[in-house]
Amino acid sequence: MANVLSEEKQKQIEALGRLGWSLRRIEEATGVRRETASAYLKAAGIGVRAPGRWGRAKPAKEVITDSADLAGAKPAKEVITDPDSSATDVRRGRGPACESFDEFICEGLARGRNAMSIYQDLVSVHGFKGSYASVMRYVRRLRGNVPLEARVVILTEPGHEAQVDYGEGPMVRDAGSGRYRRTRLFIMTLGYSRKSVRLLTWRSSSQIWAELHERAFRRLGGVPRIVVLDNLREGVLRPDVHDPTLNQLYSDVLAHYGVIAMPCRVRDPDRKGKVESAIGHTQRTPLKGQRFETLDEAQAYLDRWERQWADTRIHGTTKRQVAAMFNEEKPALLPLPIEPFRYYHHGQRAVHLDGHVEVAGAYYSVPPGLIGAQVPVQWDAQCVRILDPRTRCLLREHPLQARGRHRTADQDRSARTPKTTEQLLARADHAGRHVGTLCRSVHRDETETGVRKILGVLALAKKHGAPSVDSACAVALDVGAPNYRFVRRYIERQPGAPLTLRQIDPLIRELTQYRRLIDHMTKEIEVT
Repeated sequence: MANVLSEEKQKQIEALGRLGWSLRRIEEATGVRRETASAYLKAAGIGVRAPGRWGRAKPAKEVITDSADLAGAKPAKEVITDPDSSATDVRRGRGPACESFDEFICEGLARGRNAMSIYQDLVSVHGFKGSYASVMRYVRRLRGNVPLEARVVILTEPGHEAQVDYGEGPMVRDAGSGRYRRTRLFIMTLGYSRKSVRLLTWRSSSQIWAELHERAFRRLGGVPRIVVLDNLREGVLRPDVHDPTLNQLYSDVLAHYGVIAMPCRVRDPDRKGKVESAIGHTQRTPLKGQRFETLDEAQAYLDRWERQWADTRIHGTTKRQVAAMFNEEKPALLPLPIEPFRYYHHGQRAVHLDGHVEVAGAYYSVPPGLIGAQVPVQWDAQCVRILDPRTRCLLREHPLQARGRHRTADQDRSARTPKTTEQLLARADHAGRHVGTLCRSVHRDETETGVRKILGVLALAKKHGAPSVDSACAVALDVGAPNYRFVRRYIERQPGAPLTLRQIDPLIRELTQYRRLIDHMTKEIEVT
């Protein structure tokens, strides 16, 4: 109860309730809201008067006051003197089929369960043989009729549309804390047959939201063409009537299954009234007042109720059985893809000064020119994908690395990046066959300390030319001295060694200067 009344006010409400006053009349007399007064009357075990149903005891046609006249007098039909007597049962109109389950029905009403849920529990648990109509009348006499609001009926073709939404699920004990926690109820309802898939989860995220869709598709055995959803963050990042921005992961999952998302207008729940009705039906009927020890137990109970009651019921709008209509709609659904969607994590990452982005503690290179920019990144258990920030096209794809490791593509390396040993040996092989053989022999004998000597051999090839260095390396291999020092001395002391372009260019420049000097001196002599 939302309000706590004084003891005097409570006694006043209970006294008026025993007199058969209606809730509206009690509210006018005491100033206490009808909802609060109804809660106190139910807690005291006093029946709440239904409008126009009961409240005033019919006066006795004849009241006998003289015991001497009992023999010849006609007895009164009914005189109510004790409000707690069995006459209350007569006023409530309790039938014999429901009377034996009075305690169970009252307990269910106290927990907020409706007539259908109480009837289903009576049949499943207690073997009730009566009809739902008797339970409905019995409950209606206890708490009165509730007027329903009109709803717009949207007609759809088979397999064309499904509506999805979240609702509050039952209380389930958390294995970690040992306390009961409120779960979340996901429902997908097909627009034609009203067939629903009900799934429970502890929490929600963009991936869980997408996984629930995929599980629902698998349970239905097909895929609708359109999914109507609310503007919750897991599915829609920026609500807009004409051009909404969907969550990237959710959009990719729907594209994998060939489904189009159709977000509703903001604050327009009637567009997906079928799933809203399914959520309300599920919360009021099987889950109201229920508590479960595990999530699997709650899901099993919900699945059992769906097979036994939800699928076999006659829908109030279509006037047909839900399972029969689903059998007509199932062939119109799109086929499921062969493989399920491969889920990934996604986010924005800043490009560091070294041209890498950090993902899960590891570093991956991006193309040049993006230092300081924010780039979208996707990663899973196998690879990391870096997308273009404007077009979202794939820029780089790297295998997943351990924490602290770097992965750099060859085309992303800076010009100042030192060459690796394998790259140096490849350059040596390109310079000449004997140059490559000598450099690999040096690396095999001296390992890391021989890298500088390999650089020296490559420098000699750049200075003196690859042919002369290759011939010198051939001599060094023949005499058994495959080292940089022998090659350098052999080239420097080799008589008649061919001149390289680097050596010829200075000579040409000197000859040109001498030629100009001779021409100038010749002109001066002619003038004199």
